[in-house]
Amino acid sequence: MRHHRSRRRGVVACIAALVLALSAGQAVNGAPATAAPISGADASDVAQAKEQAARGLARSLSDAAWRDHVRRTVLSSGEVAVTTLAEGADRQLQAKLTEADRRVAASKGLPAGVGSLLRLRLGTDSMRAALAAGATPWVAAAASDDGTRTATAYDSRGRAHALDTRTPPRHPVYVVDIDGAKALAAGIEVLKEQLGRYGLTSSVKAGPAPSVMSDAPAASSSATGSGFWTTRITSVRLSDDEEPWIKGNAEIYTLVTGFGHDGKVRVDPVDMPYLDDDGVTYHPNQVLVNWSLYKYNLADAVMMEDDDGTNYRNLAKAIAAVLLTVVDQGAYIPLVSAVLDAMPDSWWTDDDDYVDSWYTLARSDSGVRKGARGNGTMTVQPYFVEQF
Repeated sequence: MRHHRSRRRGVVACIAALVLALSAGQAVNGAPATAAPISGADASDVAQAKEQAARGLARSLSDAAWRDHVRRTVLSSGEVAVTTLAEGADRQLQAKLTEADRRVAASKGLPAGVGSLLRLRLGTDSMRAALAAGATPWVAAAASDDGTRTATAYDSRGRAHALDTRTPPRHPVYVVDIDGAKALAAGIEVLKEQLGRYGLTSSVKAGPAPSVMSDAPAASSSATGSGFWTTRITSVRLSDDEEPWIKGNAEIYTLVTGFGHDGKVRVDPVDMPYLDDDGVTYHPNQVLVNWSLYKYNLADAVMMEDDDGTNYRNLAKAIAAVLLTVVDQGAYIPLVSAVLDAMPDSWWTDDDDYVDSWYTLARSDSGVRKGARGNGTMTVQPYFVEQF
């Protein structure tokens, strides 16, 4: 999935909205904020680690017994962690794959205990017949950039083969990829921890909320007992976009932003692991905003696609460098532009992608809300969470 092709136009529109808000008397404190400088080494380290694993696995397939073992494993499970697969390999390959896995976790700012992130899968289902028939597969590292038109696969002799990323080859290809769902779930936890250290996730909450919200639809007045109001996503759909066969499913998360009860900007990352494909309507009934955490009845949401080179510690640092300069002036300030400005330019090429944004989500919103970029559509409703 790729949604950043019109990124500059989208950012200009976002900045214009923030300028209008500021001209109405809302201000950002101090000089214009800039993102913290971040090295581009993280993305390249991940790419090199995947390439290292792909070359090592390709060479190892010259051994017939090992090749058959890998074939049976992939055909039966669809995908397998490379370190798990390598338990039956020679020590040299085990060491190479373990080191590649370690490099990926470190480059993404994840703890060592996250476990194996690199996985091996078949490129497409159309390759299963040739693989089952005994063809010796090539091995390629998954592309990080959807705009990449070619990829390199290696055979068991170490020879390179150029592949068209838009048209799957007839020859079976194993793809070394990152378990994006696992990496993002761990990354969200790191992101929350780091944002908390920067003071962007205050634990101060509002007092008990009334079960009947005066500006909510009558249907929600049936909630009883103490608890808090939320905004729940009942359906969500992203626009169609052509994606290379060599890439796996998209990994989507949303940064919900607003002002906490301490008057500081807060950021709440929300993992959306079900959002795999464009053009599909999902019905998650997922809580997006917990209004007890926010001072105003308004918040913004920025939806991002997670890619291989994301370093979650650096992401938190970049966000904090910009958002900590925004001061509560007693009225809500849209924060989408500030979040987008926090993303270093390098992240718009082959790292995190800007999918869409929703300005001024209100606590009382109910119904369809289209994203500012037109890439995403959500149906939302107020939802009262009872506490017993």
